[in-house]
Parts: sequence; structure tokens; C-alpha cells
Amino acid sequence: MTEPSPPEASLAELCIFACSEAFRGNGEVIATGVGPVPRLAAGLAKLTHSPELMMTDGEAYLVEQPVPIGPRAYDDRKPAGYLPFSRFFDAAVWTGRRHAMVTPTQLDRFGQINLSYMGGTYDKPKTQMLGVRGFPGNTIYHPNSFFFPAHSPRVFVPEVDMISGVGHNPAKRTPGGNFTGVDLRLIVTNLCVMDFGGPDHAIRVVSLHPGVTFDEVQAATGFELARAETLTETPLPDAAALEIIARLDPHGIRTSVIKDNPPARQG
Repeated sequence: MTEPSPPEASLAELCIFACSEAFRGNGEVIATGVGPVPRLAAGLAKLTHSPELMMTDGEAYLVEQPVPIGPRAYDDRKPAGYLPFSRFFDAAVWTGRRHAMVTPTQLDRFGQINLSYMGGTYDKPKTQMLGVRGFPGNTIYHPNSFFFPAHSPRVFVPEVDMISGVGHNPAKRTPGGNFTGVDLRLIVTNLCVMDFGGPDHAIRVVSLHPGVTFDEVQAATGFELARAETLTETPLPDAAALEIIARLDPHGIRTSVIKDNPPARQG
């Protein structure tokens, strides 16, 4: 008898699997995933390769096990400690004991991020967005990674319209500031996985999703990309990982993250 083929992964599930690698070997830090894919990735990491990770229920408690996303009852979490927002900065942020994975609106070659406004000026923006939120502090105190469901030149820009978070470009830093805590790690998109291992910490492509070429990634990027000496193919999640993802997302919210919910292998 032949072994049954593993279920076909969707592109969103591939991205969740790839994002989970950002948290591998982090130690006892709070893994914060903002948005469905990063949050499922943090939960997958804790339930597989990095059980030492800490996480919250998104409200006021540290939890022993990842809390499934979407509608739920309030008795399905196992509190491990009280951590309201008023204590979060002291307990996790400025101490560096947090790794956040987020989705800003723009990112440039050296990791400056923007989620404040696009176009126009600071006083008269063309499009007003959230504002800098906690990104200035987050990006100088603890590790950060990124997920983008639609890789495009509108996202990966030569220069962000406003710097909402610190990157690796010294020309954009305040003289005399302490930037020793800046730690930008992984970028996962619907096309590839990247890091900041290029010249002067520029963005570098390290793996391509199945069926994607480097030229396609470059064409979807607004600046010249560095590339790893050996580009690998992003690994597909196995059946065990897919089962955990499904358990953490019982309502199938992941299917709406990437347009048309395509399969992992493209082309």
C-alpha cells in the first residue's frame, strides 16, 4: 500500500508555516502575531518547535496554550498570568522580551515602516491611516518581523511616506540616539521569504514560494533586492502542521487573507 498524499496546502497555510519560523529559538519571550496569519504562526510555533514561547489571549492574560482565532467562548483559555495593557510595556516591550510580527502599510529597503499616512504632507495627507501607534518604541526595544499578503511596489517602496518605525538607515536616525535594540528579522509575503541580510542590512530574498521566480519578486518590489547566494524553495507545511493550523482557526479565517485563497504552489 502507498502512503496517502498529504493534504494540499493553501498559500495562506504556507505563509503561516513560514512565519512560524520567525519565532524558532526565540526563548521565553512573548510572541505577538498581529493579524490572522502572524497570530496563527505564533501559535503553531508554540505547539511545535518552540514550546517555551509565551503568548497572551489578546486582552489581559498570559495563556498556557494558544487561543483559537475568531468567535469563541471565554472559558476556552487557560490563564497563566495577569498581563493587562498597563503592565505590558514594563513586562515585555522595553525589556526586549517580545517578538512582534506585524503588517505595516509600507516598508522600504532598510526596514523603515509606515502605517501613518500616504501621499500629501503630514498636515494634509492624501490618505490618513492609523498613526504611528506603538511602533517607534517597539522597533527600538524588541525584535520585529513582518507579513504582507500582497507583495507589490505600493508596499515595498524606495522611501516610506512617513517613518513610523525605526529601520537600518543611519541617515534617518536621530543623532545620539540608542539604536542597539533594533532587531528586524523576517519578512514573509505571498511570493517569498526575505530577511535583512543584504548589504548594510538591506532586504534580501532567502526563499521563493513554490512556482515563484526571483524576477517576479523583483518586479513586484519598488527597489533593488539583494538575494541569498543559494535561493531555496519555501517548505510546504506537513499534515501535522496543517492539522494544528485548522485547530487554531476553526472558522477558516485564514482563507480570506490572500485573494481567492490560492494553493501554495503557484503558476
